Amino acid sequence: MFYYICRDLTNALRFLPFGIGAGALFFFALTAWNMERKKKAKTCIPVAARALFLTYLALILTITFFSRESGKSKGLDLELFSTWGINDRNNAYVIENILLFVPYGAVCPLAFARMRKFRSILAVGAVTSLGVELLQLVTGRGFFQIDDILTNILGTAVGYLIYFLIWGIWHKKGGQPPDR
Repeated sequence: MFYYICRDLTNALRFLPFGIGAGALFFFALTAWNMERKKKAKTCIPVAARALFLTYLALILTITFFSRESGKSKGLDLELFSTWGINDRNNAYVIENILLFVPYGAVCPLAFARMRKFRSILAVGAVTSLGVELLQLVTGRGFFQIDDILTNILGTAVGYLIYFLIWGIWHKKGGQPPDR
């Protein structure tokens, strides 16, 4: 199982240049938008955090949607826990789905103050995962699986807990919350 996870993560690294390019584009666009907001005496948005969030969202879409051939694997699996325990390959997919959304759960609260509550971040992670699964179903670029949604939500929760722990340590040392 560890072999499959390492191989798949290494394979996903090929999308990093796209993510970095998208991130740079988002950063410059948000910076320009902030400059316009300043001219109108409006509050600026946290550019770095939002660009990082949009970059990761672009990577999620690239990895889960654009990296697959259309029509090859169309299907629907609504059985809970049908993926785990079949073989090492499927177990690796479960772990990878959790890992995919860990950064999402950590970066989203940095980018959006409204997402700093546990329920909010879980809801956004669920909606994002459902959107990815629906896109895969409609385009045939993957299977729609309930297990994927649950594991993505779990990854979002783990990412949020990491954010929460880091924020707690930062706050205890007298720092302000990130990107406030």
